[in-house]
Amino acid sequence: MSGRMTTPLIVAGVLVALWLLLEFKTSRPDGTLVNVPPYRRIMQYLMPTRNESVVYFDAAIDATKFNAWLDKVKETCGSGTTHATVAAVGIGLAATPNMNRFVEGRRLYQRKGLWLTFSMLRTRLDREAKIGTVKKEFVDGETFKQWCDRLNGGISEERSGKKTSGDKELDLFNLLPRPLLAVAAKAINLANYYNVLPGFFIKDDPMHSSIFVANLGSLNMGPGYHHLYEYGNCPLFIMFGKTELAPMVENGEVVVRPRMPIRFSFDERIDHGLGARHGIDAVLRVLRDPERFLGCTAADGSDAKPMWPNPEWDKPDA
Repeated sequence: MSGRMTTPLIVAGVLVALWLLLEFKTSRPDGTLVNVPPYRRIMQYLMPTRNESVVYFDAAIDATKFNAWLDKVKETCGSGTTHATVAAVGIGLAATPNMNRFVEGRRLYQRKGLWLTFSMLRTRLDREAKIGTVKKEFVDGETFKQWCDRLNGGISEERSGKKTSGDKELDLFNLLPRPLLAVAAKAINLANYYNVLPGFFIKDDPMHSSIFVANLGSLNMGPGYHHLYEYGNCPLFIMFGKTELAPMVENGEVVVRPRMPIRFSFDERIDHGLGARHGIDAVLRVLRDPERFLGCTAADGSDAKPMWPNPEWDKPDA
């Protein structure tokens, strides 16, 4: 009888020990634990999910300079609006590193690397087209031309018609019956919560990202107020809408200018509102004067400059 009772006790002891090991595991392949003040730590318990912590911001720019610059770089850099807006977002996050954080397992982490995800239609203006996602790391020292070349490679892969690694992963999961698929999804979320999700899974997953960018202007749409995804650990979402002529105030007078609307969703557990404001202002600063911060207008590449660190950043605006 004593032997029969000992076995369950051993199993229970092993399970408790395993739980304690997981509970106190703070290291992750994609982040470094951040020490936070008590009020910010308690926020993880009062608001444990991203969508009950989300704050929305509206912004807009006079797109006159942006449109003129974009006409110049379409040929020299192979750039479109998406290339430029995602690059501006990368610079904005590099300039405000507190925004490159995420919450997982009710802890705050500084992300390792700056990872940008953006969405696109795999076939232009096709109502039945699949939505594709591209995830790229924003790296120091890269010029806008080099950035465009890398993004174009990712876009070409998504539009090639071949199955991407993400497609194969989804196909594998969809082979499972619904109950098993639900268990698999919960297992992934649990592994993420306890910091045991493998690094190779995180690296290729578009929802483990610094920010998700959507350019709805390419669809002739305005920007929506987008939710944050509970899956993964992406704490920011930014949407760019269709540029339209609109009245704006300039030097105390109402003028008509091309206006690009922008909407930003922000998990306030990663930083306070002032940090979010600095991050948004950094993105807007690039978009308002892209020739200064992105360059790429000279056919011979003589104006090439690193997007970050950028020698222009610390100089005052004109």
